[in-house]
Amino acid sequence: MTSVAHPRSSAELIGAEEPVLAHNYHPLPVVVARAEGTWVEDVEGRRYLDMLAGYSALNFGHRHPALIEAAHRQLDRLTLTSRAFHNDRLAEFAERLAALIGLDMVLPMNTGAEAVESAVKVARKWAYDVKGVPDGRATIVVAADNFHGRTTTIVSFSTDDVARTGFGPFTPGFRIVPYNDLAAMEAAIDETTAAVLIEPIQGEAGVNIPDDGYLAGVRELTRRAGCLFVADEIQSGLGRTGRTLAVEHESVVPDVVLLGKALGGGIVPVSAVVARREVLQVLHPGEHGSTFGGNPLAAAVGTAVLDLLETGEFQRRAAELGVVLRGGLESLVGKGVVRFRARGLWAGVDIDPSLGTGRDISERLMREGILVKDTHGSTIRLAPPLTITADELQGALGTLEKVLAQGA
Repeated sequence: MTSVAHPRSSAELIGAEEPVLAHNYHPLPVVVARAEGTWVEDVEGRRYLDMLAGYSALNFGHRHPALIEAAHRQLDRLTLTSRAFHNDRLAEFAERLAALIGLDMVLPMNTGAEAVESAVKVARKWAYDVKGVPDGRATIVVAADNFHGRTTTIVSFSTDDVARTGFGPFTPGFRIVPYNDLAAMEAAIDETTAAVLIEPIQGEAGVNIPDDGYLAGVRELTRRAGCLFVADEIQSGLGRTGRTLAVEHESVVPDVVLLGKALGGGIVPVSAVVARREVLQVLHPGEHGSTFGGNPLAAAVGTAVLDLLETGEFQRRAAELGVVLRGGLESLVGKGVVRFRARGLWAGVDIDPSLGTGRDISERLMREGILVKDTHGSTIRLAPPLTITADELQGALGTLEKVLAQGA
């Protein structure tokens, strides 16, 4: 990565954003200008190890050569047709994605939130057309502390007051139960239930990992009740946890899998609803769509992502380096770390509140050349690119130890 001087400083660029950008984010005060692999560089030329990976959108690192090459090749040929016409890249992408996930059909979209919104529509349509739920009465069971996006319908079933307050009236038809509580879920399911929609691991909530058997229990409850199991694998999927999907840790096959983030290789937004044929066949022309969904550039990049995943290399790396991550965090428990939850290369780390908030710790790590992001309270999330080396990972953990040892 060759440094390039920027005509404006970080402070100038941050100040320039203030009057013209909506304040819907509170980013760390670093202005990234270049990136390669696991490293990013700011406009002054300072380098940082990326331990967030775009909330898993950069599972394969910044500017992975195979993905950049695929994008360049497609840019020289065709970028967009809309779905008014066929394009020569979409069929292969859909066929291979369905095969990788072990399901039958694909509905291509762009963002993760669009995939979730699409799944809500599909589940309701399936409930009316296939299950026989009376029109307008379909319900979907979700988990408290979920994060599926921030559109109006999605925040309707959020329990995060920041995401909800001021955005009503809300979309009805959702039942919220505690996460990791099969008894509460069973009580919420009835003859109107179209689907259970959950994250196999709750990312935004702090990498909450359910008890062993929970996902298998959800699968059994939905099977017995004749409703769909929809797994939101937008953050947890595509290698992050050491398997292609997080549900594979319990050998579970949902009816519907939602993908996004890493599916676009950190280059273009790509998402998908992947499902059993019986489910996605409820859609007919005109009932759902997206101008950019399944565009040839996205399909080309997505297919290159599948090339990487089909080797199994990145899943193995996440599993093997996850042992390093877990070991490093275990050594910090009682030394500023209260507790942590980790699976593969993904961890939620609860810091002793006396040392500062998650934001405070993130800013201190930034000053030491490590980029992470906080979530609720004094929790930080670690989700490096799956291309990280053991030395880089141990270096980041050593820096965390140093920051914690400095105290409040």
